[in-house]
Amino acid sequence: MFGKRLTLFRLFGFAVQVDLSWLLIAVLVTWSLATGFFPQRYPDVSHAGYWLMGALGALGLFASIIFHEFWHSLVARRYGLHIRGITLFVFGGISEMSEEPENPKTEFLMAAAGPISSIVLAMFCYLIYLWGKHGGWAEMLTGVLGYLDFINGLLAAFNLVPAFPLDGGRILRSAL
Repeated sequence: MFGKRLTLFRLFGFAVQVDLSWLLIAVLVTWSLATGFFPQRYPDVSHAGYWLMGALGALGLFASIIFHEFWHSLVARRYGLHIRGITLFVFGGISEMSEEPENPKTEFLMAAAGPISSIVLAMFCYLIYLWGKHGGWAEMLTGVLGYLDFINGLLAAFNLVPAFPLDGGRILRSAL
């Protein structure tokens, strides 16, 4: 499924890798945030500031995807499944299982862990955003935090769509 991969780091025994297809998405996300999303919402930021916000937003998005996949992997490990690693690629991220879960309970808990982690991360980003907004933090920083709140909520909602192999499809399959 993957072409050329580069290992970024190891986290609790999981190799976090990036497929070279991901670089295209990283550039597109940074560009779209810097030239569209942030300028529309924050008109008083400099051109260089938009690019910094775009880069931080893209890094935050990919860190969020790793966080989401990390929780799938931790729950899988807890229930005896071997995870080869986490890979970022053109369509997002994936925890690479060497086998399918043995029972519906394991599949349900493993599938639910990702969206739950994204919801928790969205709430955390929102609270920090509010703290920064009321604390007079720079608009560039609160803007990125607001984006990360939004994108993590969207990530959770998208992954809950009941279509296999999305998390929602795995949750539905385990319930059936």
